[in-house]
Amino acid sequence: MSRFPETRLRRLRQSAPVRNLVRETSLEARQLVLPVFVREGLTEPAPIGSMPGVVQHSLDSLRRAATEAAEAGVGGVMLFGIPEVRDAEGSGADDPAGILNVATAAIAAEVGEALVVQTDLCLDEFTDHGHCGVLNADGAVDNDATLDRYRSMALAQARAGSQLLGLSGMMDGQTAAIREALDTEGFHHTLLLAYSAKYASAFYGPFREAVDSQLTGDRRTYQLDPGNRREGVREALFDVDEGADIVMVKPALGFLDVLREVRDAVDVPVWAYQVSGEYAMIEAAAGNGWIDRRSAVLESLVSIRRAGAEAVLTYWAAEAARWLR
Repeated sequence: MSRFPETRLRRLRQSAPVRNLVRETSLEARQLVLPVFVREGLTEPAPIGSMPGVVQHSLDSLRRAATEAAEAGVGGVMLFGIPEVRDAEGSGADDPAGILNVATAAIAAEVGEALVVQTDLCLDEFTDHGHCGVLNADGAVDNDATLDRYRSMALAQARAGSQLLGLSGMMDGQTAAIREALDTEGFHHTLLLAYSAKYASAFYGPFREAVDSQLTGDRRTYQLDPGNRREGVREALFDVDEGADIVMVKPALGFLDVLREVRDAVDVPVWAYQVSGEYAMIEAAAGNGWIDRRSAVLESLVSIRRAGAEAVLTYWAAEAARWLR
């Protein structure tokens, strides 16, 4: 192996044009997905205190945000609905007149030709207990009863115009159950994004404010233990076998090792979710002047891409897309 001074590795870093030409990992607007929150009953957007710059949208402001994202070249928007009324079954989740399904139809009509309209398929925003499934008599999440609710949600979302369903509930068998329900009703082209390696993370805190979560207890009986790497890969392999078109690792920055291993293990696209706590930390550090905000945001997104994500869900999607022009 050659050694200095014959070998000079800095030659590849000597100027911006050279660095651009030899860069291994790129970041493009099309690789970004914008998560958005729409709240029933709002007439104006409502700021989310723990996520500076992010709001709960009204239907009108959601349309504007989706249009701006499409104009910036963002690849997709992921919709989360916040209903006015919740119950134990999460009845608003599959109601055609429920906020998420109404918003989906509105955004599909507005920008469905320009980007991929995506919907979160989970009960946590719609239940009065805040869990991702229905509960049994003992207060535990009933996996198989929840699958019936997910089937109904999937059909409601597909009928509303969702092109991709984000299966975030972490119930065993959910991908196969939803794929079968969709195919039976003729929705063969609806994509399934399985949140396969979704960890029981402390970094979801600001998101729970964003959706006004009613959670009591925790989700450790269905989300993954943060100490487990192999389990995340195993979940992803199961989801691919059940029919997932894409698999997800969530959170992103704290689980880059899992992301790399999942990417190496499966033959479908792999995405990652840069979650609310990751967003809030960078915003806080930038707000205090400790880091350059734009540089930190882009560096964080490149790191997720470098670890193996083909696309990244990030609250900076529209802003970062404009920076990348």
